[in-house]
Amino acid sequence: MFRSVIGIREPFGVLSVVRFTRPGTVDEGHLSDGQDKKSAPGARWRTRLRSRLRRPLSFYLTVLLLIAIVPSFVFSMIILKRSIDEQERVVTALLRASTGSVTRVVEREIDGMLTTLRVLSTASTIDNNNLEQFYDRARSSLADTDSNLLVIDRAHNQLFNTRVPFGSRLAKASDPTSIDQAFRNGGPFISNVFFGQTAKRWVFNVYLPITTPLGNGDYLLTLTQNAENMLKAVNRDVLSPGWNAALLDGAGNVIASSDKALAVGKPFFMEIVPALRVGVGEAVHDGVEYRTVTEFSVLTGWKIVAWAKSSDVDAPALWSYLWLSLGGLLFAGIAIAGSAAIARLLAQGVKLLARDAHLLGAGRPIAARKHMIAEIETVSTALAEAAQARRKAENEIRFLMREVAHRSKNQLTVIQSMLNQSLNAAENRVDFAETFRKRISGLARSTDLMIANAAQGVDFHELAQNQLQPFIPDDPLRVHLSGPPVRLDAQVSQTLGMALHELATNATKYGALANGSGTIDLQWSVSDGTFLLAWREKGADIDPIETGSLRKGFGTMVLERMLGMALDAKLERIMHSDGIEWRVKIPTEKLGADLSVQP
Repeated sequence: MFRSVIGIREPFGVLSVVRFTRPGTVDEGHLSDGQDKKSAPGARWRTRLRSRLRRPLSFYLTVLLLIAIVPSFVFSMIILKRSIDEQERVVTALLRASTGSVTRVVEREIDGMLTTLRVLSTASTIDNNNLEQFYDRARSSLADTDSNLLVIDRAHNQLFNTRVPFGSRLAKASDPTSIDQAFRNGGPFISNVFFGQTAKRWVFNVYLPITTPLGNGDYLLTLTQNAENMLKAVNRDVLSPGWNAALLDGAGNVIASSDKALAVGKPFFMEIVPALRVGVGEAVHDGVEYRTVTEFSVLTGWKIVAWAKSSDVDAPALWSYLWLSLGGLLFAGIAIAGSAAIARLLAQGVKLLARDAHLLGAGRPIAARKHMIAEIETVSTALAEAAQARRKAENEIRFLMREVAHRSKNQLTVIQSMLNQSLNAAENRVDFAETFRKRISGLARSTDLMIANAAQGVDFHELAQNQLQPFIPDDPLRVHLSGPPVRLDAQVSQTLGMALHELATNATKYGALANGSGTIDLQWSVSDGTFLLAWREKGADIDPIETGSLRKGFGTMVLERMLGMALDAKLERIMHSDGIEWRVKIPTEKLGADLSVQP
């Protein structure tokens, strides 16, 4: 019941032929006595073998990878396991020793500062009448140290600071949060790093609350040091080669670091703090793997972090990698011998693909090629399609770049004009910032409409609603819009949008919208090739109109200059007893070609 089948088994590239025959039959490849052993069966086997060797690219790559990788992988795992085990043991010991040394240096320094504070707190001169005497004693005691003494009251006032002469005018203490917490704790307290206004550099404080003998009040005896003084704790001399260390406060900010690239007072660059995690760990930053070790100081609440690139830490395993390289070279020879035949099959197709790739890079058309390997043929077809898509995309990009450059220049010109006029009209910085922000917002709303309706133009009614919306009072009936459908060119819509924004701004400040009853009637029409725009305010207070309307502000400049110069507009301003009226006449051809009046 079995037909003759030739099965090919390929362990690591070795081909063998296995023959199964049906019971009672003679296999075609089996030679009986008297047959010519040099005849057809050998040729048929070779034909079948070539047919079966016709495989997709994935098959040949898989065989190649197996030949190259499997033996070396087994050998690599053995050597790598031994090197990693030994390396981890050594690295762990070095890390703990280094960070422990840094921790002890830091705590000795802080403990010494606390001892100094306790000694100074016993002085009988801590009284308002003897502050100068206490200042002199403290300055003499701290003359050969890196510390300075401050006395701070509950209102955060510095009574004196040995950084400056006694009696100098001092600002409030620079770290009020730590001061309040020190008073609440009632005992020694160590601050985070902060920028000292008196020292003009990054510092940290050690606080000791005291009460004066005469009951004059509660104070904090404070020893302060520059953060840079703690560099001695994280000096590279106490670290293993290739390692850096940083001292971090309770918020995770750098107090001192052996790496000069880390700025004092800034958060540590790896996200392993401020979580309370100690011991050896790993971290990845910007794609680079690091080994880390973290220690926590109970006395200060600070952290000591040591780190190094994993590649630097693995340097002691050089000999292990040397053996790994020797083994790799041996198995690479085997891989090269086994992959030579496969490389010949791929060479022709790869050369043709390389030629097509050069044509694609030169921007020239490519014709799809037929290949023996299906995947190479697919790639060739994709390259031909990519060449066509590239030419199309390049044409589109050129068009878009020209359009973006044109619109960007127009926008920059408008913004520059707004900036100059706002600066000239502003009375102070706040007025300038608020006025310029509102005008930029108005320009942004016009730009949104311009982008959304770039093809068919911007509808004037929609533009007016968009610009006046931020100014419309609770009663919407106080602002009335009426007129036929009119389409505007994108750039014209920006100019008219700015004009409407400024009219609404002036109405809010001085006109009909400055009270609770005034109204605005905005009407427009198209007649005899002219676009007519009428802005009428009613019910405005008299005095604001008389004073505000006479100001030559940005709104008036927009109406009189930008509309007049850019759109050839004719403007007329009429002062009524109850409000101002603006009449604007613009030639319809200035509104944009084929866009002015909707059907």
